[in-house]
Amino acid sequence: MLQRYLQALIQQGRLTVRINPGKTFTFGNLIPDRPDLDVAIWINSPWTAFKIGLHPYLYFGEAVMEADLVVEKGSLWNLMELIGLNLQNAPDRGWLSRLLHGIKRFLPAHSLSASRANVAHHYDLSEKLYRLFLDEDMQYSCAYFQSSQASLEEAQIAKKDHIADKLYLSPGQSVLDIGCGWGGMALHLAKQAGVNVTGVTLSTEQLAVAEQRALAPSVNARVRFELCDYREVSGLFDRIVSVGMFEHVGLAGFDGYFQTVAERLKDDGVALIHTIGRRGKTGGRSAWLNKYIFPGGYIPSLSEITDSVEKSGLYITDIEPLRLHYAETLRHWRERFLAHRAEIAALYDDRFCRMWEFYLCWCELGFRYGDLMVFQVQLAKRLDTLPITRDYMMPQASARVAEEVAGETLKGVAHAGQTIRQGEAR
Repeated sequence: MLQRYLQALIQQGRLTVRINPGKTFTFGNLIPDRPDLDVAIWINSPWTAFKIGLHPYLYFGEAVMEADLVVEKGSLWNLMELIGLNLQNAPDRGWLSRLLHGIKRFLPAHSLSASRANVAHHYDLSEKLYRLFLDEDMQYSCAYFQSSQASLEEAQIAKKDHIADKLYLSPGQSVLDIGCGWGGMALHLAKQAGVNVTGVTLSTEQLAVAEQRALAPSVNARVRFELCDYREVSGLFDRIVSVGMFEHVGLAGFDGYFQTVAERLKDDGVALIHTIGRRGKTGGRSAWLNKYIFPGGYIPSLSEITDSVEKSGLYITDIEPLRLHYAETLRHWRERFLAHRAEIAALYDDRFCRMWEFYLCWCELGFRYGDLMVFQVQLAKRLDTLPITRDYMMPQASARVAEEVAGETLKGVAHAGQTIRQGEAR
């Protein structure tokens, strides 16, 4: 079964497959200027090869994790890129995803306890792990590369600025950060725009880091973090931001999610939802990723998002697809992960390293060669809340907020000086 699958798949580049106890097959042809696409792998048994051919979206990753499939020539990324370049030739193995998709909207949304367990599975891993491959601010979502030469740190700052511009912030506004992670976005908005941010997360590990970071004098009075589900939040906010969290809601929870956003926004409020998305309506779950990396996750299509937004009564005021930005982000993460592989193996073990290297490669393949991208969806409760052109979203727009924050600071200094002079006069 695997032989037939690879015969159809591999048309560009060459893949040599050696299967114990003594069979070897070669697929495709050499590309003269791409020696990196001449890859060889070893598979430990015909049974493993059969399973991969039957359900590659689950058993391929499992075989790599368990060292039942080993890359003998080239790297795991070389193998993934070889697959990616030939992805359009892949025989259909998505029948199970299509079968399940039809009933997902009729399943109950994730319960609070299930959501907490799903988050803990991934985000309550050691902080040390994430510090070894993320940027200094620990942004664990798609960066925004304004140039191909930008570093990961520069691209993550650009992402935060880009989102801040779309939120159209003014000093003193209240902001809800749904799925705040380690607090980087909340701290950035509070410091750069002078807004007051409430961040919520279900990860105890992330909360501990975020709360410690919020003790910095520059943001201490403006930021607070809570361990709670977004459905448990009360009150109204001028702005809502959610980065990399919507993917964990699950298809059955989409309607409720956007209804909650609508209920928490003030009448002149604005929300910015930054989420991984895909082209097409089926296959929003990867069997391997769901089992080992992101249980309960679901990647939405744009039509699934807009359908639920329309039910909420919110207006869609802007949509921006970020194409290839996440592929570049994942490349940086993968390279940093591999550079620190020995340290990560000491934290966990070699199986964990193989699992996470596969995860990073598999996701990069999806964004670089597959149907994945990131959607930034801007929402409002009223049509007249935001300017009617997109000029305020451009990079120079950040200067407007900076000037307003500086103005508020100068007012505070002037007021303090006046108070001091009045005290001296007395």
